[in-house]
Amino acid sequence: MIARVVVDVSIDREFDYSIPENLLDMVKPGCRVRVPFGRKKTCGYVMDLVKESAHSRLRDIEEMVNDSPMLDKTLLSMARWMARYYCATLSQAVRVMVPAPVRLKKFKQKRYVSLTDKGEEATRASGAQGLSEKQRKVISSLRDTEGMFLDVLLKETGTTESPVKSLLSKGLVRITRETSERSPLSGKRVIPVKPHCLMSEQSEALSLINRTFDSISGKSGSLGKQSGKGGVVLLHGVTGSGKTEVYIQAIDYVLGKGNGAIVLVPEISLTPQTVERFVGRFGDRVAVLHSHLSDGERHDEWHRINRGDAEIVVGARSAVFAPVRNLGIIIVDEEHEPSYKQEDAPRYNARDVAVMRASLCGCAVVLGSATPSMESWNNARAGKYASAHLTKRVDDRKMPVIRVVDMRMEKGRRGATGVFSGILLEAMARRLERGEQTILFLNRRGFSTSLVCHKCGYVAKCRQCSVSCVYHRDEGVMRCHICGDVQKVPDKCPGCGDPGFKFSGTGTQRVEAIIKKCFPRAVVQRMDTDMTSRKGSYNSILGDFRAGKTDILIGTQMIAKGLHFPNVTLVGVVYADLSLHMPDFRASERTFQLLAQVAGRAGRGEVSGEVIVQTYTPFHYSVQMARRVDFDGFCDQEIEFRKELSYPPFSHLICVTVSARSDDKALFYCSSLRADLIKKVSSKVIVSDPAPAPIKKIRGKYRYQIMIRSVAMKGVADALMECVRVYGRRKDVDVAVDVDAMSLM
Repeated sequence: MIARVVVDVSIDREFDYSIPENLLDMVKPGCRVRVPFGRKKTCGYVMDLVKESAHSRLRDIEEMVNDSPMLDKTLLSMARWMARYYCATLSQAVRVMVPAPVRLKKFKQKRYVSLTDKGEEATRASGAQGLSEKQRKVISSLRDTEGMFLDVLLKETGTTESPVKSLLSKGLVRITRETSERSPLSGKRVIPVKPHCLMSEQSEALSLINRTFDSISGKSGSLGKQSGKGGVVLLHGVTGSGKTEVYIQAIDYVLGKGNGAIVLVPEISLTPQTVERFVGRFGDRVAVLHSHLSDGERHDEWHRINRGDAEIVVGARSAVFAPVRNLGIIIVDEEHEPSYKQEDAPRYNARDVAVMRASLCGCAVVLGSATPSMESWNNARAGKYASAHLTKRVDDRKMPVIRVVDMRMEKGRRGATGVFSGILLEAMARRLERGEQTILFLNRRGFSTSLVCHKCGYVAKCRQCSVSCVYHRDEGVMRCHICGDVQKVPDKCPGCGDPGFKFSGTGTQRVEAIIKKCFPRAVVQRMDTDMTSRKGSYNSILGDFRAGKTDILIGTQMIAKGLHFPNVTLVGVVYADLSLHMPDFRASERTFQLLAQVAGRAGRGEVSGEVIVQTYTPFHYSVQMARRVDFDGFCDQEIEFRKELSYPPFSHLICVTVSARSDDKALFYCSSLRADLIKKVSSKVIVSDPAPAPIKKIRGKYRYQIMIRSVAMKGVADALMECVRVYGRRKDVDVAVDVDAMSLM
């Protein structure tokens, strides 16, 4: 037999290797193997087994890296689809499916201490004679267990290794090497939770999901032909309507049929609260996968899933590739979120990959959101997806009252600070008096967005990118939020020497400083990527807020969705226009979604909630529709604009970015690539002229973009890959292809 192997090198082809006799029974599709490649040795994945090869002289596979396949047939098929659809190499598509700690590390083995038969006898009073106090303490700790790892034993007994070694020499204990599994849930107490009684709309939604699963379970291939809806259910429910409980009961139904489940959440900040809900219901059948786990935790959780020890996986976008056995359902919570889009090749969208994986393995998909993406909404309207609606909050709780404050009218009013309106400050004061909590939302971290000289107009900019640096007062530095470059804050203007440098713009740090001055007795906490870089910081900040230790929580988009805090009765949106004026056709959609989602954090308990939205464009339809919680009204208005300009969901949007150290070179190759591409695609495909990227320079490279709009990807992807192979081989030029682009920045 011959193995077709894709090696861990960014070459878009498979290589044939012969299988030596001693490995014939072990090499299977999906296995990771070590092979000779040129003058070196490298690892790769077996994609297929064939009987013949077009090449006469084949080299042998040298060894197996893992005993069992790491990818099943469905994931291998999906890797081929991802490579073609997202214009990436096959090795990139395969590599993204297996976490780096799993690819690069083996199980860590630690010393494990247990009692021998002689040691068991020594646990009796007479047998313990002649032992020191520390040795008796070790014997006592081991008496009621099968054994424990040495580091745990030493910590429990408060001793060193010396007493253990003495017991080993006396034949009272044995020390072996055992695998130590690291769990992200170890040491965390989760309270068991019983199923909740569903409201009528929830029951109808659950029934639809279960019927969808029943119609396709045990089948594979084209789900559209089997269920008529592609096996996909769009669960459109207002914030606080109990979508998570519907997910849980749907998974419970699927588990009862012998199948597993994957639950995707968009932000790591949502994972702890979501995990608690699922672990409380399903216990150790739940595994967690996201990038903030340690390498050891990710390694062990993945292998636990691969062995079948965990049937439910909760995690961020890469969890869509989890090797769950007998996969029956995939839940994509907050399916509209742009964080489901991978920024590096292959630039996949986990939501779309979930739908494709379901079509390959024959399982159901639930896309849940209070503000579905235009693509999912249009698919449901066209009948491609089934849909269920939750129009009421749990226990018929009222939706929060949303008030829009025109900040143009607030300037100069008494009580206004320039950042906060008097209305918002008064509302916060009332919450503090009543012992209720407040969330303030601003999707911009740092203290000030720039340092500006009002005398000569100089702005402190990044040395590598065409953006201004953001002032971080806590660190006392200027930081670029694109490349991470750090600069010292100058004492005087580098342009004219004037010492009167001014801070311009507002970030979460500045909001925090103002709030602490306005309400000195309030406990204020900030939650953004600057505050959550340490492991466990998410749990700590949210835990304090849930326990009522924090009065006011200030944060970026990581606090805008999915979180459930019953004592939050006020949400303030500090600057609603921030996303509205971005150079992106999705700006209105993003603004509507953010406002609706962050507003949904208020009034989730017994006390009704209030939302105050500060804006300089109060009459924009995205702001007004969010105020009225009118999703259909927003979509009706937005869809006409999209249709007129052939933007998604009426086309696939592909962004091709060409970058180089030289401005002229980047423009030249971008223009050449466009000319070649036009020759290869249909005249119906819209290919824009090269234009500078909204952020023209990043990390010292100039960037130009081509926008492609096509009703179908067939033909366009192949043509793009040909162009990428030609232009991407140049050492001084980079070509990035983003299919179904979520951001044009």
